[in-house]
Amino acid sequence: MKIVRKISDIRLLLANERKKGKTIGFVPTMGFFHQGHLSLMELARKENDVVVISSFVNPTQFGRDEDYEIYPRDEKGDCQQARKVGVDYFFAPSVKEMYPETHLSWVEVEKLSEPLCGRFRPGHFRGVATVVTKLFNIVQPDTAYFGEKDYQQLLVIKKMVKDLNFPVKIVGCPTVREKDGLAMSSRNSYLTTEERETASLIPQALRKVIEAFESGERDVNKLVNLAKEHLSSPLLNLEYIEVRGPDTLEELSKVEKEALFQLAVRVGKARLIDHIILGRKETYF
Repeated sequence: MKIVRKISDIRLLLANERKKGKTIGFVPTMGFFHQGHLSLMELARKENDVVVISSFVNPTQFGRDEDYEIYPRDEKGDCQQARKVGVDYFFAPSVKEMYPETHLSWVEVEKLSEPLCGRFRPGHFRGVATVVTKLFNIVQPDTAYFGEKDYQQLLVIKKMVKDLNFPVKIVGCPTVREKDGLAMSSRNSYLTTEERETASLIPQALRKVIEAFESGERDVNKLVNLAKEHLSSPLLNLEYIEVRGPDTLEELSKVEKEALFQLAVRVGKARLIDHIILGRKETYF
């Protein structure tokens, strides 16, 4: 595995791979790998001749008072795990390399970026869309892999790729969970032992919603209130629970066929998000 830090270097290396007719699979990350990240790399390894990952904590997707400075980083450990999976290129650019002082251009996906996390993290999805656009232009992959845990992000990226005619296939991969159902996240490392126990209320609440839905409940308010009741804890600060269309993110008052049930909560220093698609059992757990 080659560790590459310069845009010009990774471009040259991958141009040579393309000349040989090799397909390129790409996994963009912010590092501090867990099994969720590794599952993306494993699929990329299975489906492509060459696997590239990026590890870049993107400052433009963090708000002023968010956790950019303390976001967990472990490049040495990440490299060890990536090698075991069989990654070919580990692209780890600096902030200056990705955003020189002359940088003035941004990419924004309207509507899909506005509700849910977009309402609480203004500018977040602009930062995501911009850095993914830059990475796609640098790596020029055939296929890129993203976790479905960040569901809204996945929708934004798919829409951006379609609208801007990127020749990249986007593959969404299932959320990987801990034994108690908590979605794996780099931010889980912030949690104290007590906070981690409290965080297990999140998957429990989602299971309650699934049970109610499977029993015939279709009223959005009742499903939301059921989750709220289960998430009542002094250690847990609920940011939002919403039910929206799984493709357009339009507000719903009743679940007809499928619906995105998504929530965001703060537990200590960690902001945790999770979701299920009601009516789509492959998203259950």
